[in-house]
Amino acid sequence: MSEDKKQISIAESKVMEALWRAHPLSAEDVTTDVAAEHNWSVGTVKSLLNRLLSKGAISAEKDGRRYLYSPVLSHDDYMTREGQGVLDRLFDGRVSALLTHFSRHEKLSGDDIAELKKLIKELDDDE
Repeated sequence: MSEDKKQISIAESKVMEALWRAHPLSAEDVTTDVAAEHNWSVGTVKSLLNRLLSKGAISAEKDGRRYLYSPVLSHDDYMTREGQGVLDRLFDGRVSALLTHFSRHEKLSGDDIAELKKLIKELDDDE
């Protein structure tokens, strides 16, 4: 499956989040979870589910007259791919450029700095 085909839209990611929280879910269950926040109809949710099915991000299992949907794409894999995409598009694939940008344009809290220092120490210790 090509990388383009696996690209998950923002709307699709909302459906994925519902499925990552609990699964398997019916289209109606997903609608109950996400529709109020986004003003989506059952038809809209079913369209998003079908797009995710065609991308191989979710699976569907027949349960009587309905289908139950479950994620195939893990949340961790999604986060890794999306994070790498942002890094590649905006920071030439360089983590240091991302950190430099946020340290200059966003106030890093003391906790943020402590976490970064801990991460750097762990990376140094691994080498």
